[in-house]
Amino acid sequence: MQDTSTETNVLDFEPTRQDFLADVVAGISQRPRKLPCKYFYDKRGSQLFDKICELDEYYLTRVELSIMRRFAPEMAEQIGPRVMLVEYGSGSSVKTRALLDQLLDPVAYVPVDISREHLQRTADQLNMAYPHVEVLPVCADFTDAFDLPVSCGTPTHSAVYFPGSTIGNFPPDDAEELLARIAPLCGTGGGLLIGIDLKKDVSILEAAYNDRQGVTADFNLNLLRRINRELGANFDLEQFDHSACFNEQFGRVEIYLISQRDQAVIVCDEEFNFAKGEAICTEYSHKYTVDEFAATAAEVGLTLRRCWTDEERAFAVLHFAVAD
Repeated sequence: MQDTSTETNVLDFEPTRQDFLADVVAGISQRPRKLPCKYFYDKRGSQLFDKICELDEYYLTRVELSIMRRFAPEMAEQIGPRVMLVEYGSGSSVKTRALLDQLLDPVAYVPVDISREHLQRTADQLNMAYPHVEVLPVCADFTDAFDLPVSCGTPTHSAVYFPGSTIGNFPPDDAEELLARIAPLCGTGGGLLIGIDLKKDVSILEAAYNDRQGVTADFNLNLLRRINRELGANFDLEQFDHSACFNEQFGRVEIYLISQRDQAVIVCDEEFNFAKGEAICTEYSHKYTVDEFAATAAEVGLTLRRCWTDEERAFAVLHFAVAD
């Protein structure tokens, strides 16, 4: 049993301020302009995203959680006993609890997240809730290389859990590249358990990213607020509007910040001029059919074993194994 009287140790691969600055400058220097969505998740951004997950319009978390609660015993059977479970983009790990409750003798749980404070709080909570499971948090950008911690126990294999349809944030080529890096971590029998948002009526998709309360808009604009605070920029948040729309050609929701006037922005002593109506892309959210995603995974040697969906087939949780 672990000592729960102190904070859970976090293995750090957190991006530096210089990394953040380089990514921002590179992103807004190009045309069309872009900002990496991984920087949404400072403390406030993580809190706002938790609020988004509770919105009526944002069906994704609610539906995925219902799938996990209903089918977690079957998923746990697929993963197998005495596993080290590695979760990409763990956030608050709400859905993970449904899985941990059903796994047979799990040895270790490795939540990987870019928001250190959020990760620390969640790891401490899980450490208390699951004293028989070694919680080994890693603060890292999982799109970059990072080392997994070594468990004090003796897991028989590892498995990767990648919930929340986060894979949809990546264009197909980048998604395939990320899956190729995940595949070696999928132990024999353990595989990859991943959530994907399924294609559906455009009105439902667009409403999920344009909520009536404006929480998603605040979440999007918070990225500029973070750049101002951490990089000494002077974005005027009143002069940028949130926009989200579905692009039928690419099968994705595209999220933007739109400049409301001609304006100049200073980032670390460098000036960037924005025209009225010019957009900064902050996120993509690709939607799939099960067959489309299975074909992408197959390109990197992952074979679809099981698929679980809700009754409306709005969302799917898929289990892949490394092809023999």
